[in-house]
Amino acid sequence: MSAKQEKRKRTVFYVPQENPEFDLHFEKIYKWVASSTAEKNAFISCIWKLNQRYLRKKIDFVNVSSQLLEESVPSGENQSVTGGDEEVVDEYQELNAREEQDIEIMMEGCEYAISNAEAFAEKLSRELQVLDGANIQSIMASEKQVNILMKLLDEALKEVDQIELKLSSYEEMLQSVKEQMDQISESNHLIHLSNTNNVKLLSEIEFLVNHMDLAKGHIKALQEGDLASSRGIEACTNAADALLQCMNVALRPGHDMLLAVKQQQQRFSDLRELFARRLASHLNNVFVQQGHDQSSTLAQHSVELTLPNHHPFHRDLLRYAKLMEWLKSTDYGKYEGLTKNYMDYLSRLYEREIKDFFEVAKIKMTGTTKESKKFATLPRKESAVKQETESLHGSSGKLTGSTSSLNKLSVQSSGNRRSQSSSLLDMGNMSASDLDVADRTKFDKIFEQVLSELEPLCLAEQDFISKFFKLQQHQSMPGTMAEAEDLDGGTLSRQHNCGTPLPVSSEKDMIRQMMIKIFRCIEPELNNLIALGDKIDSFNSLYMLVKMSHHVWTAQNVDPASFLSTTLGNVLVTVKRNFDKCISNQIRQMEEVKISKKSKVGILPFVAEFEEFAGLAESIFKNAERRGDLDKAYTKLIRGVFVNVEKVANESQKTPRDVVMMENFHHIFATLSRLKISCLEAEKKEAKQKYTDHLQSYVIYSLGQPLEKLNHFFEGVEARVAQGIREEEVSYQLAFNKQELRKVIKEYPGKEVKKGLDNLYKKVDKHLCEEENLLQVVWHSMQDEFIRQYKHFEGLIARCYPGSGVTMEFTIQDILDYCSSIAQSH
Repeated sequence: MSAKQEKRKRTVFYVPQENPEFDLHFEKIYKWVASSTAEKNAFISCIWKLNQRYLRKKIDFVNVSSQLLEESVPSGENQSVTGGDEEVVDEYQELNAREEQDIEIMMEGCEYAISNAEAFAEKLSRELQVLDGANIQSIMASEKQVNILMKLLDEALKEVDQIELKLSSYEEMLQSVKEQMDQISESNHLIHLSNTNNVKLLSEIEFLVNHMDLAKGHIKALQEGDLASSRGIEACTNAADALLQCMNVALRPGHDMLLAVKQQQQRFSDLRELFARRLASHLNNVFVQQGHDQSSTLAQHSVELTLPNHHPFHRDLLRYAKLMEWLKSTDYGKYEGLTKNYMDYLSRLYEREIKDFFEVAKIKMTGTTKESKKFATLPRKESAVKQETESLHGSSGKLTGSTSSLNKLSVQSSGNRRSQSSSLLDMGNMSASDLDVADRTKFDKIFEQVLSELEPLCLAEQDFISKFFKLQQHQSMPGTMAEAEDLDGGTLSRQHNCGTPLPVSSEKDMIRQMMIKIFRCIEPELNNLIALGDKIDSFNSLYMLVKMSHHVWTAQNVDPASFLSTTLGNVLVTVKRNFDKCISNQIRQMEEVKISKKSKVGILPFVAEFEEFAGLAESIFKNAERRGDLDKAYTKLIRGVFVNVEKVANESQKTPRDVVMMENFHHIFATLSRLKISCLEAEKKEAKQKYTDHLQSYVIYSLGQPLEKLNHFFEGVEARVAQGIREEEVSYQLAFNKQELRKVIKEYPGKEVKKGLDNLYKKVDKHLCEEENLLQVVWHSMQDEFIRQYKHFEGLIARCYPGSGVTMEFTIQDILDYCSSIAQSH
């Protein structure tokens, strides 16, 4: 039985009791018959023994007595199997695939391999004996060759012995040669070592000579070079670079112990100190001279709204940029001192220039041309404009001073409707209606020119500082100025007692701190100018918000953290506050509006002024960056207008409420339709709805019942019909018969109807204002309402008095003629 068959299906032996027959169960059932019961028992015990010894997956024996098996197995083997001896089990090795395949092939070649195991085993034994005999014969045949091989090995050993003898003699001969070569090698090593030392010594000497030797021309340039001429500056720059290279050379170990090296380093240090003093002194003189030269040309810029150009000064100083870089890396103390001196001199110079520039701007804003002509000769303390500007910060909040040019901006009395109520744009007793549009345009141009002059000035100075002081805005340096103090005073940085600079975050911060110190007067002056513009006319906050927002946006695109961007951003906050305050004041003044009890209301002042505000704002904010601020203001204002129109309408005594609502909401609707403000589309629809509702309400209320008795008569008819009387039976009622109907109709001839309509037209004319021109619209609506009532009466007559022949004494055409004639006559 093969191992493959054993794995495929578990084999079961079925053995009948006391019978020579037995069954073997593989894939199929095989029935066997032994010659005797003893022979069957011997076969089964042999199979059981093999099963226990070699198979891991045991075969089941059915109907086989355990006593028979124990008796059939020898005592030693039985103990091994039943006792569970692990060594026997461990000796078993399962056939691998190759062995299993070979056994199957062998068994397939013998037909009786399974049926007659003994014959198969004998056949295998005979074949094995044949193979053993062949193997022995083969070994005996090769004995001769083995003898020949042994002889060859003996000869080879003899040859090896001879070679070893020769090698020994050669080794003795080479030993003397080796001793001689060792002596020669030692001598060559000493010569090579000496040459190497000489080469290294020469290399060190050449290194020191080449890297620590400064040319005489460079020494002379550092000691006596002309720092005022371009050629001298170039020579000094080259010499300073050469000196820096000599001082910064990386010395090799041991060089600093040489006396000559120490002397040369001390000489370089003295040259550096000498040239640093010369350079710092010369640049300080240049800074001072720049202040004097610029002040001499300041008078010619005082009348014009322009700032002096510092480009020539920057161009001259940039020639020293490389020397400043040298000074920064070699003597930071003097570099820092130059930086402080530059800020001190330039801050005073820029302060004079900028203040004079803003004085001229204020003069031009107020229109005081006489003062502007005298400005160049008047001392600063006696400047009339400055006095006027200082008065803006007084406790009274008004422009004062008998000689102040700003008094010309005081509001003149006016007899129009705006002088009768609080103007929405009154700021300091000044009405926007008294200011010409040209003045606003002039203010806009002046403010734009101020910002346009300041922007290039700041950018040019920042660019110069970066280049001249070698402050790269996007790089950090290991040691720079630190701890910026208050901008109104003190130095830009502090130092340790030992003189070494304190570190700061970056050179970008240093540039911004220098710009703040130099241009510290820009932000206060801008705020004063904004306060003046807002005092002149609160509408100016719209211009300033648009212009300032645009310049802030431009500056942030260049550098969001720059001085210009930060300063303009701070000022923009002030402008936005003024704009919000203007809107809040308008809403507050709407709430404070009082209407005369003796005159009709008409278009309310704040409604007309909202139209003026919206029209101006749309022209100013066209394509502006801060459109969102205006939209928010629109929403607040229109809500205030709606609420206060209704408030005034409720308080009105002479003019009917519906007229106030109708006229003002019609005006608002017309304004929003003309301006097409997208954020107020919902309010436009709401205004139209309110106008329509109150027009209809006013028409119904004013028209009332022009045919009063006829109207009462037909109200009684409708009441009878409502009580259940059929319409055609109403005429049988005593109070509503045909005769009573004719009597009532005769009281309203065409002449009386026309007279009543004429009185109604005069009444409507008294209620409505001429500004909105709604008389004809209202009159046409009343005409339609009257015709509607007329048709209603005719319908009742036709239904309740059929065939009576009763008709009104006037027709619809008569009504149209009456209304047209009345409208034309007035």
